[in-house]
Amino acid sequence: MADFTRGQKGKLVDMQCAGAFATTLALSAQGMEIDMSCFGLDADGQLSDDRYMVFFNQKSCPGGGVTLELHNHSATFTIDTSRLPETIHKLVFTAAISGDGTMRQLGVSSMRLGSTHFAFSGADFQDEKAVIIGEIYQRDGQWRYGAVGQGFSGGLAALLQHFGGTEAASSAAPAPAAAPAPTPAPASETRKVSLSKITLEKRGDKISLEKTGSRGFGRTRVNLKWDQNAAPAPVESKKQGLLGRMLGSASTRASQGIDLDLGCFFELADGTPGGVQALGESWGSFNQPPYVQLDSDDRSGTSTDGENLFINGDQFQQLKRVLIFTFIYDGAPNWAATKGVVTIEVPGRALVEVRVHKSTSASMCAIAMIENNGGNLQITKLVEYFEHVGRKSIHQQVSERFGFGLRFKSGSKD
Repeated sequence: MADFTRGQKGKLVDMQCAGAFATTLALSAQGMEIDMSCFGLDADGQLSDDRYMVFFNQKSCPGGGVTLELHNHSATFTIDTSRLPETIHKLVFTAAISGDGTMRQLGVSSMRLGSTHFAFSGADFQDEKAVIIGEIYQRDGQWRYGAVGQGFSGGLAALLQHFGGTEAASSAAPAPAAAPAPTPAPASETRKVSLSKITLEKRGDKISLEKTGSRGFGRTRVNLKWDQNAAPAPVESKKQGLLGRMLGSASTRASQGIDLDLGCFFELADGTPGGVQALGESWGSFNQPPYVQLDSDDRSGTSTDGENLFINGDQFQQLKRVLIFTFIYDGAPNWAATKGVVTIEVPGRALVEVRVHKSTSASMCAIAMIENNGGNLQITKLVEYFEHVGRKSIHQQVSERFGFGLRFKSGSKD
């Protein structure tokens, strides 16, 4: 592994970066929220086509030359320069703080690609809100890499402007009523980049998305991530797992970490209810009813992509509502330590975020309700917690609370 310093450059071919290769930005955020991005620039160093800005709201560019996977504290960009158009001459990798904090607060961070490692930390910066970390660029017919490490006074919006891009107007704030559909821009108008990330702050906050055109809402992803280092809450006696609490008996499951599970209850347009979750291996189906599918079960929080639930937005007319929930399958409840974050990604729309981090001993949390409101997709923050009472399971309690009419018996993921 070659350790690069600020300003050092080299050819990709000498760094074992051939074909598709990974470029990973790992930032020690120290509690700050940091957005990592890649700008695909033309020969003049400008973002002449906004489709080549790859970030949380747009995770790939046309042709797949750059794709993005976001992790808890890092981002991995998969680069294939052969799939980039001739108009793209440079890829610039950046990080920008969203909210409070400055780059001087960073812990030891890095950019890795191939056999190259570039380390930097807050000691390299002052009160900047962003940093240009590194760049991959063409020169003399070859692709090269340069370690930059340059602080930038503005945030992500300022970086976008610096590279010649234009930010779209912010999405409407969460509100009970649906916002009017935006008027389509004329074909000749400059495309704008939406940097919006909507956080539903309070219980009952809503956002309504209107259907545009004949198509539905596309492949809508509900993603759950949590702190893989979260420790269970201390217990005085033998810990009871979820099944033990459901059945009122002791459990001997290990208390090493927390297994946070994502799932949902659904109601189809014809009134048929059901559930999708790892417990009982009820995975659902994307192309057939219920048009909702769970794709993985991350038992430790170490999966780089967390847990994902996909909703077929092109069949949204077949759905009445979907209740998103998460529960602690294993480990004594310690929601505050999990730092759980659920994001709802509707293609072409602002990312919607709900945080789950209340200090409570409850085992289950109803996070959000996604409803078909006259054809519009409405998201309402719930964040309502449930704990075991008597012999009634927490799933049963949630079903009754929101009127799904489901009945439950004990089950297991094993």
